[in-house]
Amino acid sequence: MPQWLAARRRRCAQSAESIGALGIVTDVRDGEQVDAALAQTAAELGPVRILVNNAGGVFSSPLLETTENGWDALYRSNLRHVLLCTQRVARRLVADELPGSIINLTSIEGVRAAPGYAAYAAAKAGVINYTQTASYELAPNNIRVNAIAPDLTVTEGLLALSPDGLPAGIADAIPLGRAGRVDEIAGAAVFLASDLSSYITGQTIHVDGGTRAAGDWYRHPQTGEATLGPA
Repeated sequence: MPQWLAARRRRCAQSAESIGALGIVTDVRDGEQVDAALAQTAAELGPVRILVNNAGGVFSSPLLETTENGWDALYRSNLRHVLLCTQRVARRLVADELPGSIINLTSIEGVRAAPGYAAYAAAKAGVINYTQTASYELAPNNIRVNAIAPDLTVTEGLLALSPDGLPAGIADAIPLGRAGRVDEIAGAAVFLASDLSSYITGQTIHVDGGTRAAGDWYRHPQTGEATLGPA
């Protein structure tokens, strides 16, 4: 077994044990592994009625330099698994005549230009449209499908890239003036998973500190004045 896979399984087992959960290391880009994980989960915990599609990955891929392999890798990491996991869970819910809530993680980059990240942004935009279409197709079965679109969020991966802290000014374009926290994204997911959102489907909720609403407006870092476009 590769060392990285063994380490990942150890972390998964430790995390699951710490919260009393079932942890299964799965490549969600692989339909057979998704099927196996879903079967094990249903056997040990019962029907899966809440699904959060939270896998993803990104690397720089300028438009004129993006290779076919690079495009495929970003599609598989950010969009393919949304189809595979949603489809498998929804099939079981429909067969069992059970309601459900499916939550897809997309990004602010799915609704705006993302220079240098065209393939990633296209995949995230695909998640948004897939959410809308899936919500319509599954509505007669009382299965809701929504999406969450964060902006800059402090994750373990981001901190690994910036061990000395986030660069100064990185959140200047965010109206609330700071990066988001993981628990703030998780809170939106809990809301969408619960009956508090029982009449919400097909929506993309921007948990982004106001970025989407602001458009190109931002507060000038020196004057604090509302500024449109370049300073």
